[in-house]
Amino acid sequence: MDTLYHNGTVITMERPLRAEAVLVRDGRIAAVGAAAELRAQAQGPLRSADLKGCTLLPAFVDAHSHFAAAASRFLEISLAGCRTPEEIVARLSEHLRLHPVPPGQWVRAGGYDHNQLPGGRHITAKELDQAVPDHPLIVQHASGHMGVVNTAALKLLEVPVRADAIPSGVIGVEGGAPTGYLEEAAFLHYLHQLPLPGREELLAAFDRAQALYASHGITVVQEGLFTPQLIRPYQDLLRRGGLYLHVVGYAAPEDFSAVAAALPRCVGQFHRRLCLAGYKIFLDGSPQGRTAWLRRPYEGETEYRGYPALRDEQVIDALRLAAGTGRQLLAHCNGDAACAQLLRAAAQVIREGYDLPAVRPVMVHAQLLSPDQLPQVQETGLLPSFFPAHICHWGDTHLRNLGPERAARLSPAGSALAAGVPFTFHQDTPVLPPDMLETMWCAAVRRTRDGIILGAEERISALEALRAVTVRAAWQYFQEEHRGSIAPGKWADFAVLDGDPLACSPEALRRLRVLATVAEGRTVFRTHDAPF
Repeated sequence: MDTLYHNGTVITMERPLRAEAVLVRDGRIAAVGAAAELRAQAQGPLRSADLKGCTLLPAFVDAHSHFAAAASRFLEISLAGCRTPEEIVARLSEHLRLHPVPPGQWVRAGGYDHNQLPGGRHITAKELDQAVPDHPLIVQHASGHMGVVNTAALKLLEVPVRADAIPSGVIGVEGGAPTGYLEEAAFLHYLHQLPLPGREELLAAFDRAQALYASHGITVVQEGLFTPQLIRPYQDLLRRGGLYLHVVGYAAPEDFSAVAAALPRCVGQFHRRLCLAGYKIFLDGSPQGRTAWLRRPYEGETEYRGYPALRDEQVIDALRLAAGTGRQLLAHCNGDAACAQLLRAAAQVIREGYDLPAVRPVMVHAQLLSPDQLPQVQETGLLPSFFPAHICHWGDTHLRNLGPERAARLSPAGSALAAGVPFTFHQDTPVLPPDMLETMWCAAVRRTRDGIILGAEERISALEALRAVTVRAAWQYFQEEHRGSIAPGKWADFAVLDGDPLACSPEALRRLRVLATVAEGRTVFRTHDAPF
C-alpha cells in the first residue's frame, strides 16, 4: 500500500527545499511534489498520512553517541542534578531502600557532575560507603570519562594502592591509599571488568534506548565504542530479529578483529540494521573534566594542559590501518593539542600515499579546534563532528577552565562554515539526551545556562544546523544515497515536528517537539497528538 504524506510543510533538504507532498512505496520515497500529481501516481490502495499543518523533514541522523551506554543508563541510579555529596548519598540510599540488591551484586549509578559539587571536587569512596557499604558500587561521571567506586569495589577490582602501580590513566591516591577516583583509561580499564546484566534485562534496556532515540526523530544511531563486552548483547539482539533503528558501530583497532569475527555479516554492511563500520581511537579526554589536551595551560595553571591518550606513532598507525583497509576511523579530539596531533598524523599518512579522505575520517567533538587549524582540516579531508550543546550545559564551566577567548571558540561551526569545511553535530548520548533540536538551538543561539553568549560570531543559521544533523550526517556514514534528505529512491525516514524549524526564531528551536518518527516507511514513534 502506498502512503501519501500531505497537508503540511515538507522540508526536503534538496532543491527545491520545500515540497507539497511525499509518496512512499515499500518503505522508500517514490515521488516528491504536488499532492494531486502524487495521488495519480499511486499504485493500488492509497493511505493518507494527513500532516494537519505539521512539518515533515528527513529523520535526524546521530553523528556520534554510545548506544549501548545509553541503554545501560536505564539500569543505573541517576545522580543527575545532585549538587552536594550528601544529595548523592541520600539518592543512593533511597533507591536501594526501595529496590534492594542481592548480596554481592554490583550497584551502578551515573550522571553526577563534579562541576556542580562544592569546590568542584569529586565524591570519595568513603562518602559513597555511607550509602552503599556492602555492595561494590561504581558511579560514572556525566562525561563518561571518569568515575568513582566505593571501598568494596576497590577491593574487588584490586585497584592498586600505590601511585606507581597505576596501569594506565589516573587513579586518585591520597595518603598511600586510593580515594576511589578513576580517570580516563584507568576508569575504562576497570569499568570493562564489571559483569554484564542478564540477557532479558539488557534486551529491555536496548529497547528503551531505541525508543529514546526514536522519540527524538532519529533513525540512525552510533555505537561509538564497540567493545568485546558488547558482542553478546548484540548477538542476542540479532537472534531476536534485529533492531528497528539502524546502528553503526566502531571498535578500537585492537578489538576490531574479535568483534568482526563474532558478527561477520555486519562488517561493512547492515545486517538486521547493525553495521560494524570501522575503528575508534581516543586522543584525549574532556574539557569539563580538565583532561582535554590543550596547546596552552588551563586557566589558573602554569603548566597543566591536560594530556594525550596516544603517542603520535599510535595515531599514525590507526590512520594507516583505516586507509589501508578502506574502513572509516573516528578520532576523539576535544582539545586543540589533540586536534593538532590528529592533523599531523593525517598529513603524514597522506604523504605516504594513503587515500585518507576516501574513508571520511571523523574528528569527534573537535570542541577547541582553532581557526588556524581549519586549513589543515580541509587539506586532510577530516570531518569535524561538533558538540555545540556543551555551550549551554558546560559553557560556564568552560569559561572558568579555558578563559573567555578559548571558550568563545567552542564548536566553531561559524568559522568552519566560512572556511568551507563541512561538519556534523551530535549530543554524545548518554552524556546528553539525543535531542537534535537542542543541538540546533545551541548552534544558532550559543547561550550558556548563566545567560552568557559564547562566540556570537560562531552562530549559524537553522538551515545550516539542520544540514549538520540530516544530509551531512548521512554523508558521514556513506549513506547519502539512502538517507539524509527527502528524494525519490531514498528510504522513507522522516521526523514530524509541531512547527517549522526554518520559519521560527532561533530561540524557538528548542521548544519544537517531535510528534512522530518514521523509519523505512513504518511509524516507530508517535505522541498522543501526532497528526497520523
